[in-house]
Amino acid sequence: MKINKIIFLLLILFLLTSLPIISGRQIKAQNQNPTARIIVRFAPQVNNFEKFNIRRLIGAILADSIDRLNAQVLEVPFPFVQSALEILKKQNQVLYVEEDHLAYVLEMTDDPYLGNQWGLVKIQAAAPGESAWNYNHGSSQVLISIVDTGIDQNHPDLIGKIAKNKNCTSSKTIDDKYAHGTHVAGISSAITNNGVGVAGTSYNVRLLNAKGLGDNGSGYYSWIANCIIWSADNGASVINLSLGGSSSSQTLSDSVNYAWNKGVVVVAAAGNSGSSSPSYPAYYANSVAVAATDENDQKAGWSNYGSWVDLAAPGVSIYSTAPN
Repeated sequence: MKINKIIFLLLILFLLTSLPIISGRQIKAQNQNPTARIIVRFAPQVNNFEKFNIRRLIGAILADSIDRLNAQVLEVPFPFVQSALEILKKQNQVLYVEEDHLAYVLEMTDDPYLGNQWGLVKIQAAAPGESAWNYNHGSSQVLISIVDTGIDQNHPDLIGKIAKNKNCTSSKTIDDKYAHGTHVAGISSAITNNGVGVAGTSYNVRLLNAKGLGDNGSGYYSWIANCIIWSADNGASVINLSLGGSSSSQTLSDSVNYAWNKGVVVVAAAGNSGSSSPSYPAYYANSVAVAATDENDQKAGWSNYGSWVDLAAPGVSIYSTAPN
C-alpha cells in the first residue's frame, strides 16, 4: 500500500508541474497604484503596538499578514521603498524585510479526449499492459493543494473533488477566472470513467483549492506563502505550484520550509527560460523542482535545467480541463 501511494504521488508531481512559465507576453502587475508592497517578518516577542509604531515610522499601511511567520505585508509610497527597506533593516524587532515580488501562471492547452493525454502513457499511468492504474487509482484520503488561479467548482470533471477552499488574493471570488487552476486540477484529479472530458492521473485524490494567483494570472509572493501555509495546516499531502518568479524571497522560502517540516511534499515548475537560471519557489532546497520533457523524452527547448532540478516529466501539450 505504501509503495502504491508513493507511485501516485510521483505521477502527480510529474504531470502537475512540468508546464512552461508563460512567455511572449507581459502580464500586468496586480496593483497599478503608485505604492509598493514589502514583507516584514518580526521577532517572536514583538507585540501589535510595536508593529504599529514600526509601520508609522515609515508611513506604511497594513495590507496583509502571514500569521504563522509573524509577518506583515505593508504598502509604502513607491518613491520611498528603498529608504523604507533600509530603515526597517536597522530595527531590532525585525528579522528581515524584503519586497513582495510577483509570480506568474504557466501556459496550458486543453482537449476533451483521453487519447490526446500522451503523458499518462509515457509515465505508464494508463499505458497498455503493465500500468500504475492496474494497482491503484489514488485515495480519497489524500489531499493535493492546487495553489493557482482558483478552480471551476462546477466543471463536470471536477464536481465533488474540492474538499476546502481558500482565497489568499484580492480577488472577490474563489473561482478560476483565468482558466489555469482548473487545468492544473484536472491533470491530477479529473473524474475518470464518466464519459466526459479527460482522465485524472490519480483520479480518486481530492483537492484543496488555494487561490494564490489573481484573476489576471499573477500573484504576490505573500499570497502564495499564505496559501502554502494554509494548505499545510489543512491536511495537504502534496502542494502543487505551477507558477514561478525570478526573484528569491525569504518569506516564500520560509513558507516552503513550514510545509516541509509538516511532512508535506512541495513541488514547483523549474521555469521556461531555457537556461540554468533559478525559478522560485522551485529553486529552494525543500521544494521538488520539475523540468519538462516532450513525447520523445527530450528536454523541452524552453525548460530550465541544472543541478538544482530534481525531476523531468511530460510537459509539452498537456491536455486537461478548462473552466466552463
